[in-house]
Amino acid sequence: MSDQRQRVLLTGGAGFIGSHLAEALLRRGARLTIVDNLSSFYDCTLKKANLEAIGRVGKYEFHALDICDMAQLSQVVAFDRPEVVIHLAACAGVRPSIGQPKLYEQVNVAGTLNLLELCRQYHVDRFIFGSSSSVYGATSCVPFSENHVELRPLSPYAATKLAGEMLAYTYAHLFGLQVICLRFFTVYGPRQRPDLAIRKFTELLEAGKPLPIFGDGSMARDYTYVDDIVAGILASLDPQLHFPLGGPAFEVFNLGNSHPVKLTELIELLENVTGRKATCEWGPSQPGDVPMTWADTSKASRVLGYRPATSLEEGLTSFVRWYRDAAQQCSETPECLKSQTVDSSFHA
Repeated sequence: MSDQRQRVLLTGGAGFIGSHLAEALLRRGARLTIVDNLSSFYDCTLKKANLEAIGRVGKYEFHALDICDMAQLSQVVAFDRPEVVIHLAACAGVRPSIGQPKLYEQVNVAGTLNLLELCRQYHVDRFIFGSSSSVYGATSCVPFSENHVELRPLSPYAATKLAGEMLAYTYAHLFGLQVICLRFFTVYGPRQRPDLAIRKFTELLEAGKPLPIFGDGSMARDYTYVDDIVAGILASLDPQLHFPLGGPAFEVFNLGNSHPVKLTELIELLENVTGRKATCEWGPSQPGDVPMTWADTSKASRVLGYRPATSLEEGLTSFVRWYRDAAQQCSETPECLKSQTVDSSFHA
């Protein structure tokens, strides 16, 4: 009897969002293959722990390879013949991209092109691309709508994500590939990367150290809990999803919480959740940071049935509980719980 489970190739599956998605895919019976190069952007032991957690949910194939390695990537796709490719692997982060634009271009643009070309060659049904709210840049048109056409990314990271979307559109237009681009808005939750603000702030609060704040504290972000993001990604897998008539099978959706929160408000919530008082060290605004992100999720709600269900306070409570549980498992604060750099920016 043939295996009728949906065949899914997930890039970046050892990461923060990817590991949560991998578990959800296994729970719904997918035949899952994960590609991840286990990069040293942050402590690799975190990614290995994520892979172990995925393995406790179900069996999957894993390939430790770089999406820029076309030869090896081609071998994986040729063998697995996925029906769907979910592409989350990327060089992440706004500020690091300013110092390493060539690396971001190589991974986020050329790597994405590799996957699109393999989707064409091996007749993959659908390509789902993990994009970013950062593609909107600094705009006065809020909330951010997928209908905005004048996108002005302010960092190489944001520019590479927009380039990935455009390449995906081209493949939808030329070759009939079904493409869905999902613009994530400031995702947080258990397993969050150490370089991101909520995890860094929690770490510093727990240690009684000051929080580095860039700007005047009015910067606002549309924080989205990881479970809500995963629900949106799973909804984009629906084979009955209707694409626009008369054009390429291409759609863009915002996945956010549609409720921007100022930095000062975030700190107050973290103080309440942790029971610790924050001391702030103020500094100038940083290049590449946008003043606000705010998702218009009406399209995702209408087409995907997307309904974010986790309030920021609930999500922060869950995250802090996870962080403390992880720390308690060690006799002393492990290096794997510490970030390599201080970065209080708000990456999408």
